[in-house]
Amino acid sequence: MEMRLNYMKVQPESLQTLLKLEGYVKKSGLEEKLLELIKLRASQLNGCAYCLDMHTKDARAMGETEQRLYLLNAWREAPFYTEAERAALALTEAVTKISEGGVSQALYEQVREYYDEAEYVDLIMAINAINCWNRMAISTAMVPGDYQPAVRK
Repeated sequence: MEMRLNYMKVQPESLQTLLKLEGYVKKSGLEEKLLELIKLRASQLNGCAYCLDMHTKDARAMGETEQRLYLLNAWREAPFYTEAERAALALTEAVTKISEGGVSQALYEQVREYYDEAEYVDLIMAINAINCWNRMAISTAMVPGDYQPAVRK
């Protein structure tokens, strides 16, 4: 597979815009491991190989277990996720596949059991951010494999 174009070089401002959104998400206070689960689940749904490669490596570097990574596709049946994570994953699926039914009132209430209003907005921003990254990577045919996570202190 060959990359179609490097959007970061062709339009550097596009990368800066995405990084600004990513900066907002990082400052949100949502747990890093939760953010990686959101990134992975959305990337699974969107079929983004580049982002799956990147975020599994990042999650492992954060200490995420192989078991939770392997079973993320089946999070509803696997007992390894907290109820708060399950709510966030359900929201990730609903927002990622928004045209298939939106976000129901029942799902909103489920998420709000674990996250306050500001955190709910931050979850949506995190989901939108990874969906944007997925669409850039898929549309430009970014090739997975070379990404290495930053060394964690």
